[in-house]
Amino acid sequence: MRLPRTPSFRLDGKRALVTGGTRGIGLGAAVALAEAGAEVTIAARTARDVAAAVAAMRESGFRVDGSALDVTDTAAVQAFMAERPAFDILVNSAGGARHASFLQVEERDYQAVVDLNLKATIFVSQCVATRLVAEGRSGSIINISSQMGHVSGPQRSIYSATKFAVEGLTRGMAIDLGPDNIRVNTICPTFIETEMTAGSLSDAEFRAWVLSKIKLGRLGKVEDIMGAVVFLASDASAMVTGSSLLVDGGWRAG
Repeated sequence: MRLPRTPSFRLDGKRALVTGGTRGIGLGAAVALAEAGAEVTIAARTARDVAAAVAAMRESGFRVDGSALDVTDTAAVQAFMAERPAFDILVNSAGGARHASFLQVEERDYQAVVDLNLKATIFVSQCVATRLVAEGRSGSIINISSQMGHVSGPQRSIYSATKFAVEGLTRGMAIDLGPDNIRVNTICPTFIETEMTAGSLSDAEFRAWVLSKIKLGRLGKVEDIMGAVVFLASDASAMVTGSSLLVDGGWRAG
Protein backbone atom coordinates (compact mmCIF):
# COMPACT_ATOMS: atom_id res chain seq x y z
CA MET A 1 0.00 0.00 0.00
CA ARG A 2 1.31 3.42 -0.94
CA LEU A 3 0.68 5.87 1.88
CA PRO A 4 0.01 9.54 1.15
CA ARG A 5 2.65 12.00 2.31
CA THR A 6 2.02 15.40 3.82
CA PRO A 7 3.00 18.17 1.39
CA SER A 8 5.89 20.31 2.52
CA PHE A 9 5.43 23.48 4.49
CA ARG A 10 9.02 24.45 3.61
CA LEU A 11 9.74 27.40 1.33
CA ASP A 12 13.38 26.78 0.51
CA GLY A 13 14.40 28.32 -2.81
CA LYS A 14 11.40 30.67 -2.84
CA ARG A 15 11.54 34.45 -2.97
CA ALA A 16 8.95 36.35 -0.94
CA LEU A 17 7.90 40.00 -0.84
CA VAL A 18 6.10 41.37 2.22
CA THR A 19 4.66 44.87 2.06
CA GLY A 20 4.23 46.67 5.33
CA GLY A 21 6.73 44.21 6.71
CA THR A 22 8.37 46.30 9.41
CA ARG A 23 5.85 45.84 12.23
CA GLY A 24 2.79 43.97 13.41
CA ILE A 25 1.30 41.34 11.13
CA GLY A 26 3.65 42.23 8.27
CA LEU A 27 6.75 41.66 10.37
CA GLY A 28 5.27 38.41 11.65
CA ALA A 29 4.67 37.30 8.07
CA ALA A 30 8.24 38.15 7.07
CA VAL A 31 9.70 36.19 9.98
CA ALA A 32 7.40 33.21 9.36
CA LEU A 33 8.36 32.99 5.70
CA ALA A 34 12.05 33.32 6.52
CA GLU A 35 11.80 30.63 9.19
CA ALA A 36 10.31 28.33 6.54
CA GLY A 37 13.33 28.91 4.30
CA ALA A 38 12.25 31.71 1.97
CA GLU A 39 14.46 34.60 0.95
CA VAL A 40 12.42 37.60 2.08
CA THR A 41 12.24 41.18 0.87
CA ILE A 42 10.54 43.71 3.14
CA ALA A 43 8.99 46.82 1.61
CA ALA A 44 7.61 49.68 3.69
CA ARG A 45 7.39 53.44 3.50
CA THR A 46 9.96 54.41 6.15
CA ALA A 47 13.60 53.59 5.39
CA ARG A 48 14.60 53.63 9.06
CA ASP A 49 11.96 51.06 9.96
CA VAL A 50 12.99 48.85 7.04
CA ALA A 51 16.64 48.97 8.10
CA ALA A 52 15.75 48.08 11.69
CA ALA A 53 13.58 45.11 10.68
CA VAL A 54 16.18 43.80 8.23
CA ALA A 55 18.96 44.11 10.81
CA ALA A 56 16.95 42.27 13.46
CA MET A 57 16.07 39.44 11.09
CA ARG A 58 19.65 39.10 9.86
CA GLU A 59 20.82 38.85 13.45
CA SER A 60 18.57 35.80 13.72
CA GLY A 61 20.22 34.26 10.66
CA PHE A 62 17.48 34.92 8.12
CA ARG A 63 18.03 35.76 4.46
CA VAL A 64 16.37 39.13 4.09
CA ASP A 65 16.70 42.48 2.42
CA GLY A 66 14.48 45.50 2.30
CA SER A 67 13.59 48.71 0.55
CA ALA A 68 11.73 51.92 1.35
CA LEU A 69 8.71 51.92 -0.95
CA ASP A 70 5.40 53.78 -1.01
CA VAL A 71 3.10 51.03 -2.27
CA THR A 72 0.43 53.58 -3.21
CA ASP A 73 2.84 55.01 -5.83
CA THR A 74 2.26 52.63 -8.74
CA ALA A 75 5.16 53.99 -10.82
CA ALA A 76 7.54 53.47 -7.89
CA VAL A 77 6.22 49.93 -7.42
CA GLN A 78 6.79 49.15 -11.09
CA ALA A 79 10.36 50.47 -10.92
CA PHE A 80 11.02 48.48 -7.75
CA MET A 81 9.83 45.25 -9.39
CA ALA A 82 11.80 45.86 -12.57
CA GLU A 83 15.05 45.87 -10.60
CA ARG A 84 14.48 42.49 -8.95
CA PRO A 85 13.96 38.84 -9.85
CA ALA A 86 10.41 37.51 -9.73
CA PHE A 87 8.81 36.88 -6.36
CA ASP A 88 7.19 33.47 -5.83
CA ILE A 89 5.25 34.69 -2.79
CA LEU A 90 3.61 38.03 -2.09
CA VAL A 91 2.06 39.08 1.20
CA ASN A 92 0.10 42.30 0.84
CA SER A 93 0.22 43.42 4.47
CA ALA A 94 0.51 47.18 4.02
CA GLY A 95 -2.72 48.68 5.26
CA GLY A 96 -4.27 51.35 7.38
CA ALA A 97 -7.41 52.71 8.96
CA ARG A 98 -8.92 56.06 9.86
CA HIS A 99 -11.86 55.14 12.00
CA ALA A 100 -14.82 57.45 12.31
CA SER A 101 -18.59 57.27 12.53
CA PHE A 102 -20.06 57.25 9.03
CA LEU A 103 -21.44 60.80 9.34
CA GLN A 104 -17.97 62.08 10.21
CA VAL A 105 -16.07 60.42 7.35
CA GLU A 106 -14.05 62.93 5.34
CA GLU A 107 -13.10 62.47 1.70
CA ARG A 108 -9.37 62.74 2.36
CA ASP A 109 -9.55 59.93 4.92
CA TYR A 110 -11.65 57.80 2.57
CA GLN A 111 -9.10 58.27 -0.22
CA ALA A 112 -6.11 57.47 1.99
CA VAL A 113 -7.64 54.22 3.24
CA VAL A 114 -8.81 53.13 -0.23
CA ASP A 115 -5.41 53.88 -1.78
CA LEU A 116 -3.51 51.87 0.82
CA ASN A 117 -5.88 48.98 1.44
CA LEU A 118 -7.21 48.43 -2.08
CA LYS A 119 -5.28 50.28 -4.79
CA ALA A 120 -1.87 49.17 -3.50
CA THR A 121 -3.04 45.56 -3.17
CA ILE A 122 -4.25 45.60 -6.79
CA PHE A 123 -1.17 47.06 -8.42
CA VAL A 124 1.52 45.41 -6.29
CA SER A 125 -0.18 42.09 -7.02
CA GLN A 126 -0.42 42.91 -10.71
CA CYS A 127 3.32 43.61 -10.91
CA VAL A 128 4.22 40.38 -9.11
CA ALA A 129 1.78 38.25 -11.11
CA THR A 130 2.83 39.74 -14.45
CA ARG A 131 6.41 38.61 -13.86
CA LEU A 132 5.35 35.15 -12.75
CA VAL A 133 3.17 34.67 -15.84
CA ALA A 134 5.91 35.95 -18.15
CA GLU A 135 8.39 33.47 -16.69
CA GLY A 136 5.94 30.58 -16.47
CA ARG A 137 6.28 30.32 -12.69
CA SER A 138 3.67 29.36 -10.15
CA GLY A 139 3.09 31.54 -7.11
CA SER A 140 1.06 32.41 -4.05
CA ILE A 141 -0.43 35.82 -3.29
CA ILE A 142 -1.72 36.38 0.24
CA ASN A 143 -3.82 39.45 0.90
CA ILE A 144 -4.05 40.43 4.55
CA SER A 145 -7.71 41.26 4.83
CA SER A 146 -9.73 41.32 8.06
CA GLN A 147 -12.73 39.82 9.74
CA MET A 148 -14.11 43.27 8.87
CA GLY A 149 -14.21 42.03 5.29
CA HIS A 150 -16.98 39.67 6.42
CA VAL A 151 -18.69 41.64 9.17
CA SER A 152 -18.45 45.26 10.29
CA GLY A 153 -18.44 47.25 13.48
CA PRO A 154 -18.77 50.70 15.00
CA GLN A 155 -16.77 53.41 13.22
CA ARG A 156 -15.54 50.84 10.70
CA SER A 157 -17.65 51.65 7.62
CA ILE A 158 -14.83 52.77 5.30
CA TYR A 159 -12.24 50.33 6.62
CA SER A 160 -14.77 47.52 6.32
CA ALA A 161 -15.71 48.62 2.80
CA THR A 162 -12.08 48.32 1.67
CA LYS A 163 -11.73 44.86 3.23
CA PHE A 164 -14.96 43.63 1.65
CA ALA A 165 -13.47 44.91 -1.61
CA VAL A 166 -10.24 42.98 -0.99
CA GLU A 167 -12.31 39.82 -0.50
CA GLY A 168 -14.01 40.34 -3.88
CA LEU A 169 -10.73 41.29 -5.52
CA THR A 170 -9.10 38.12 -4.23
CA ARG A 171 -11.78 35.90 -5.74
CA GLY A 172 -11.53 37.67 -9.09
CA MET A 173 -7.75 37.38 -9.05
CA ALA A 174 -8.01 33.67 -8.22
CA ILE A 175 -10.22 33.13 -11.26
CA ASP A 176 -7.98 35.06 -13.64
CA LEU A 177 -4.66 33.71 -12.34
CA GLY A 178 -5.69 30.12 -11.67
CA PRO A 179 -4.81 28.92 -15.21
CA ASP A 180 -1.26 30.17 -14.56
CA ASN A 181 -1.08 28.24 -11.27
CA ILE A 182 -0.93 31.41 -9.20
CA ARG A 183 -3.03 31.02 -6.08
CA VAL A 184 -4.65 34.00 -4.33
CA ASN A 185 -6.15 33.91 -0.84
CA THR A 186 -6.88 36.17 2.12
CA ILE A 187 -6.08 35.93 5.79
CA CYS A 188 -8.75 37.63 7.91
CA PRO A 189 -7.59 38.36 11.44
CA THR A 190 -9.67 39.49 14.35
CA PHE A 191 -8.27 42.26 16.56
CA ILE A 192 -4.55 41.57 16.88
CA GLU A 193 -2.54 43.40 19.52
CA THR A 194 -0.37 45.68 17.37
CA GLU A 195 0.49 49.36 17.14
CA MET A 196 -2.36 49.77 14.66
CA THR A 197 -5.02 48.49 17.05
CA ALA A 198 -3.58 49.98 20.25
CA GLY A 199 -5.60 53.19 20.04
CA SER A 200 -8.96 51.49 19.64
CA LEU A 201 -8.23 48.83 22.24
CA SER A 202 -7.20 51.43 24.82
CA ASP A 203 -10.90 52.30 25.13
CA ALA A 204 -12.09 49.98 27.90
CA GLU A 205 -15.66 49.81 26.63
CA PHE A 206 -14.60 49.02 23.07
CA ARG A 207 -12.08 46.42 24.27
CA ALA A 208 -14.80 44.72 26.32
CA TRP A 209 -17.08 44.64 23.27
CA VAL A 210 -14.31 43.08 21.17
CA LEU A 211 -13.59 40.41 23.78
CA SER A 212 -17.29 39.63 24.06
CA LYS A 213 -17.30 38.75 20.34
CA ILE A 214 -14.19 36.55 20.34
CA LYS A 215 -15.23 33.06 21.43
CA LEU A 216 -11.74 32.13 22.58
CA GLY A 217 -11.89 34.97 25.08
CA ARG A 218 -8.67 36.74 24.19
CA LEU A 219 -7.22 39.18 21.68
CA GLY A 220 -5.12 37.82 18.86
CA LYS A 221 -1.33 37.88 18.77
CA VAL A 222 0.90 38.33 15.74
CA GLU A 223 2.05 34.74 16.26
CA ASP A 224 -1.52 33.58 15.63
CA ILE A 225 -1.19 34.74 12.02
CA MET A 226 2.24 33.31 11.23
CA GLY A 227 1.23 29.68 10.69
CA ALA A 228 -1.57 30.74 8.36
CA VAL A 229 0.93 32.68 6.24
CA VAL A 230 3.25 29.70 5.87
CA PHE A 231 0.34 27.38 5.07
CA LEU A 232 -0.99 29.59 2.27
CA ALA A 233 2.50 30.24 0.90
CA SER A 234 3.50 26.58 0.78
CA ASP A 235 2.62 23.42 -1.13
CA ALA A 236 0.53 22.40 1.88
CA SER A 237 -2.21 24.61 0.41
CA ALA A 238 -1.65 23.67 -3.23
CA MET A 239 -5.40 23.27 -3.89
CA VAL A 240 -6.47 26.38 -1.99
CA THR A 241 -7.28 29.52 -3.97
CA GLY A 242 -9.97 32.17 -3.86
CA SER A 243 -10.47 31.39 -0.18
CA SER A 244 -10.57 33.34 3.08
CA LEU A 245 -8.77 31.95 6.11
CA LEU A 246 -10.45 33.55 9.11
CA VAL A 247 -8.22 33.79 12.15
CA ASP A 248 -10.94 35.41 14.21
CA GLY A 249 -11.19 33.41 17.42
CA GLY A 250 -14.72 32.40 16.44
CA TRP A 251 -16.08 35.94 15.93
CA ARG A 252 -18.18 34.90 12.92
CA ALA A 253 -19.45 31.75 14.57
CA GLY A 254 -22.34 33.73 16.02
